[in-house]
Amino acid sequence: MPFQFEAGDYPERPGCYIMKNAEGRILYVGKAKNLRSRLRSYFQNRDQRRRIRQMVQDIASIEVVLVNNESESLLLENNLIKIHKPPYNRALKRDNSGYAYLQMTDERFPRLTEYYRDRRLQTASGGDRAAASGKEHRFGPYRSARFRDAVLDFVTEHYKLRTCDKLPKRVCLLYHLGKCSGVCEGKIAEEAYRETARQAASLLLNQGENLIAAMRAKMSEYAERLEFEKAGSMLHHLRILEEMPEKQIVDREGSTHQDVLYFGEDRVLIAKVQEGMLRDFQMHELERAYDEVACDRFLVSRYGETEGPDELIVNKVSDPRSVGAVLRRTGGRAIKITTPKRGLKYDLLQLCKDNYEYRIGRDGKNP
Repeated sequence: MPFQFEAGDYPERPGCYIMKNAEGRILYVGKAKNLRSRLRSYFQNRDQRRRIRQMVQDIASIEVVLVNNESESLLLENNLIKIHKPPYNRALKRDNSGYAYLQMTDERFPRLTEYYRDRRLQTASGGDRAAASGKEHRFGPYRSARFRDAVLDFVTEHYKLRTCDKLPKRVCLLYHLGKCSGVCEGKIAEEAYRETARQAASLLLNQGENLIAAMRAKMSEYAERLEFEKAGSMLHHLRILEEMPEKQIVDREGSTHQDVLYFGEDRVLIAKVQEGMLRDFQMHELERAYDEVACDRFLVSRYGETEGPDELIVNKVSDPRSVGAVLRRTGGRAIKITTPKRGLKYDLLQLCKDNYEYRIGRDGKNP
């Protein structure tokens, strides 16, 4: 029986949609500002492409993940495509496509480069994951290559960081153009260069108004020295960077694994956040009517005898110390249990709540 699309089952909100066949295989991952409108377009027979018509015929179910804004939907779509590699997604499958980070390398003379995350599931323990993350500083992700490249160009030139993969023995043209400090030939002391790299990293960690202010100051400096070409180039970069991306919580740099659990009346929705990347949501039944003790029992039952995440972020727990002690005895290592009231973890919990309420409402309409 072909899939019966009901527009009212899908919200007019930003998010990602995951189309699956009868065997549960993911066929396609997409994103939308308005999920209802975008999904409706697949079932109005407007797309004449044979590949899309075939995909629609193969759909048995559509799962959606609600997010807060367009930035989050772009990043989540990118991650899910790389993780699942659906057959009908042609773009963004390669690990070096999509939304890159910047990285300050951990070399004797650091340099700023592009960095693409490995989105495959890592199975190392928490300690091993932290050790494997290295000492490099990473910044981003940046939702467009244009934005990322503008940041890279400005910071590298402003701080006169080296751009060469292999350090040469003599200075190159970039030094003579005033774009490199010439550390290869000792034109700047090693510690002075490393301090400059630390300043650049600090600026990127606090990007936003601080970065814009630094660029405006540099542009004024160029103009005062009548270096109008450089001032014009700086203005070009400024206009790009002033289009600051929206706040997003679905893709962050990190080495820990977190489960975000929103407990409702008789079910719990678990959002898996692995190495800073939101991967999926899983709904589970509770064995008894909702109360805080039931939440504790669920945590012990689910995480007591398996290799769990590094942290559990929950909306309710009766006795986190006792639950943590049981998990240590049965699982062999400590699992942090957090009930946040503000900040990033609270925002993740609210996103989990939004998806929980949507799924409960949808299921209520389609018992």
